[in-house]
Amino acid sequence: MNNSRRPNRHQRVVVLCPHFAPDTAPTGDVMTRIVHEMAALDVEVHVVTSLPWYRYHAVEEGWTGRLIRRECTTWGSVTRVHPFPSKSKRNLFARAVAFVAFSVLAGVCALFVGGWRRRVTAIIAMSPPLTLGLTGWFVGVVRRAPLVFNIQDVFPDAAIQTGAITNRRVIAVASWLERLSYKRSKAVVVLSEDLRRNVAAKLPASLASRVHVIPNFVDSEAIVPADRLTDYRKEMSIGDETVVMYSGNVGFSQSLDLVINAARYFPDVTFLVNGEGSARDTLRAAAVGVANMRFGEYQPKERLTEVLATGDIHVVPLRRGLGSVSVPSKTYSILAAGRPVLAAIDSDTEVTRILASSGAGVSVAPDDVEQFRRGLRELLEDEAGRRAMGTAGRAWVETHVSPHAVGRSYVDLISSVGN
Repeated sequence: MNNSRRPNRHQRVVVLCPHFAPDTAPTGDVMTRIVHEMAALDVEVHVVTSLPWYRYHAVEEGWTGRLIRRECTTWGSVTRVHPFPSKSKRNLFARAVAFVAFSVLAGVCALFVGGWRRRVTAIIAMSPPLTLGLTGWFVGVVRRAPLVFNIQDVFPDAAIQTGAITNRRVIAVASWLERLSYKRSKAVVVLSEDLRRNVAAKLPASLASRVHVIPNFVDSEAIVPADRLTDYRKEMSIGDETVVMYSGNVGFSQSLDLVINAARYFPDVTFLVNGEGSARDTLRAAAVGVANMRFGEYQPKERLTEVLATGDIHVVPLRRGLGSVSVPSKTYSILAAGRPVLAAIDSDTEVTRILASSGAGVSVAPDDVEQFRRGLRELLEDEAGRRAMGTAGRAWVETHVSPHAVGRSYVDLISSVGN
């Protein structure tokens, strides 16, 4: 990177986020591109994030040995701090302690990035983790800058819905912290109208106008439609048969038991779960003896077009009650790849509206085995219809969720709250 030139820009933003390139988390991809789009619009950006750790839930080789690493860029700087990852993904106490430790260390660094005496236009903090909200507010108070709170998933609602959190005291504390963070924010950014209603309902009526909808984007230049007979099929010992794919985080929020059930029902179709996450081992154990199930490892971002092209039909299953608190960003990538979607998700939520308006897929009720089978059979039996859906999805992406449009929305919002 070029370290010789300091940007001379009228807007200066500090970004607090849990992941940033080269870390592999989806939210890291999102914030990395937003930062680059803001920089292209002449904004100086100083990112405070974690050392890369998402893929293995441990700091990656080559990044260990130091608590803090800093690099200068042509558009600002990136400061990376230790995330203190927990060995157990399901140990909520250990994860909470790690989030707090990371947030404190990131907050201290954010006080000084870009020159602590220099004026900052705004602080952008991303959640989860929820703890970054108050960290961003504190940094904003010291540096006299408003907080823009970016919500990727509404917490603790999603964790409560999946049963990840059941302790009433923990729920009460998390809910209090959530509402306090919203109130301390000058603007709260959510991904959909569903999330806007959810967050606005937790604020006094006089503050509801602080909640803004800016959807995530998909890089339609990096993800393009490609031939279905990929090298990845060969690596996974898959021929030219129809492939139903789930690609993304393999967690407990996703109803991936529907996929295993469908694999038993359609033995001539190959079902491929591609990704990693806390539910992967449980899912593999449940799939023992299902001959047409495959499990693929995480693949580098450079292969995303190829991986997505491998699937003839992509599934987006989300447990009941989560459609209004989470928007699976994988949906945008699937549409960009020109593939049809079968979504098992709450009705009248963002994903179902996207599929209805674009004509890019089929929606069924969440956690419903019979409806999932019927929806899948409909797609399996209509190859021409699948191609038409893929074409329609690609066209929708190109006109609705470009990175430049999303970056411009953030710059406009920062300008409005920073004045």
